[in-house]
Amino acid sequence: MHPITVIGLGASDFNQLPMGVYKKLKEAKKIFVRTLDHPVLEELKKEGLSFISFDNIYEKHDNFQPVYEEIVALLIEAAEKEPILYAVPGHPLVAEQTVQLLIKAEKERKIPLTIEGGQSFLDPIFASLKIDPIEGFQLLDGTNLSVHDINMRSHVLIAQVYDQFSASEVKLTLMEKYRDDYPVTVVTAAGSSNEQLKTIPLYELDQAVEINNLTTIYVPPVNSHLDALKDWVTFRKIIAILRGPEGCPWDRKQTHESLKKYLIEETHEFIAAVDAKDDFGMVEELGDILLQVFLHAQIGEDEGYFNLEEVLENISEKMIRRHPHVFGDIQVKDAEEVVSNWEEIKKLEKGNEEDSLLKGEFRPSSSLQTSYNYQKKAASVGFDWPNVSGALSKFEEEWNEFKEELEKGSNETRLDEFGDVLFTLVNVARFYKVSPEEAMVHANEKFARRFRFVEEQVKRSGKSFKEFTLEELDQFWNEAKRLERE
Repeated sequence: MHPITVIGLGASDFNQLPMGVYKKLKEAKKIFVRTLDHPVLEELKKEGLSFISFDNIYEKHDNFQPVYEEIVALLIEAAEKEPILYAVPGHPLVAEQTVQLLIKAEKERKIPLTIEGGQSFLDPIFASLKIDPIEGFQLLDGTNLSVHDINMRSHVLIAQVYDQFSASEVKLTLMEKYRDDYPVTVVTAAGSSNEQLKTIPLYELDQAVEINNLTTIYVPPVNSHLDALKDWVTFRKIIAILRGPEGCPWDRKQTHESLKKYLIEETHEFIAAVDAKDDFGMVEELGDILLQVFLHAQIGEDEGYFNLEEVLENISEKMIRRHPHVFGDIQVKDAEEVVSNWEEIKKLEKGNEEDSLLKGEFRPSSSLQTSYNYQKKAASVGFDWPNVSGALSKFEEEWNEFKEELEKGSNETRLDEFGDVLFTLVNVARFYKVSPEEAMVHANEKFARRFRFVEEQVKRSGKSFKEFTLEELDQFWNEAKRLERE
C-alpha cells in the first residue's frame, strides 16, 4: 500500500493558499480533490494543473455519509497502485469527514497516511467577526445539526451550509432554541476579496442571502435570560438567583420538607392533564414538576450535600445499568422480561442487605400508594393470590366483616375492618394493573368537576342549596354526567 497525503486548499481564494501547499500541488503528478467547487482550483487550472474530482459521487447518494465512504474507498483503491495526493477545502482536520474516515482506516487497516497544512476557515472568520475564541465557541455541522448540541452562551459557528435547503434545515433547528428574530450573521468567503458578512433575523436565513459552499452561519452568544428561555442553564440560573442573597424571600426559606406537599400537588395536576389529554396542560404541569426538582437540587447545593450534576449522574448511571438489553449485550423477549431483569439488577445492587423487603416502599403522602407498593413487593416473592379470584373473594370476606362491625362493633373495630376493605380493593386493582392512587385522583377530580356543575345550576336558579331537595340536586348531577359522555 502506497502512502496517502492529504493537504488543505485553504478557506477561500488563491491569495490565502500557503506557499508550501502551492509547491506541493505544482509538483504532484496526480491530484485527487473531493470537489472542484473551490476558488483555488480555478486559479490552478489556469496554470495548467488538472484534478481528479469526486463530484459525480454526490449525485449517486441521498445523503453525505455514503458519499464520503465511497470517496475514501476509491482513494484507498488508488493508493494500492501509487502514492496519492488528496486535496480538500480548508484544513484537512477541520470539518472534513473524508479525512476522519481515512484516519479510521489508518488505525484499522494500517494504511500509511500523512496530513499536511492548509488554512482552516476559522481564522479568517474570527478576524472577520472580530470575536475571540477563548470566550468559548462551537463549530457544528449544518448537515447533522441537533438542538441538543447547541450551547447558547458560546459563539456558535455552523459549517456545511451550502444551499437554501440546508440553510432552511439549520434555521428550523435553531428556532427550536432561539427566538425567531434572533440576529445571525451569514459569512461567505471570509478573509478573501469576495468576503461578505450579512446580519439578518433568524427567520430570514434561507431567504435573504445567497449561500454557497464557502458559507458559515454565525450565531452570537445570548446575553439575556429572555433570549435563552429554552435553555437548561437559564432555568438553573433563575433558580439559583431566586435562592440567592438578593432573591425571593419565599424561595430562600424553603426546605426539602416544606416543598414536599408542592411536589405531590404538581404531580397530581400533571396526572389530571394526562387524563384530560391536555397537551398544553401537560407542558405547564411538567414545568411545575421540573421547578420542584431544580429547587430541591439547588437546596442540596446550597447546603453542600449534593447538586444537580450528582442527580443527573445517579439517574444516568442507573438507566444504563438497568437497561443492559439496550446499552449492553443482553437479549430480552418482551416488556415483562425487562421488568424481571430490572428487579434482579436491583437485588444485585443492594447486595446482601438484611433489610425488610418493604423498606423504602412507605409513602407518607399516600396510604393508597403505600398499600400498593407493599402488596407488589410481597407478590414479587410469591406471597400473593394465584389469580384475581382469590383477591375478589378476600374483598367479599372483608366487606361482610365490615358490615357486621357496622351493626355491633365499635368505632375502633369499624376503622380496622374498613382499612381491610380498602387494602383488599387495592389488591384487586393491582391484579388489573390499575393504579389506586391515580384512580382516587381521577375520582376526586370527577366529583369536583360534576359538583361544580351542580353549583353553577344552583347559582343560576337564584336559590340556595337548602331550597333544593336531594332528588333535584341529583338531577343536576346526572345532567353533568350526560354532558360529559357527549
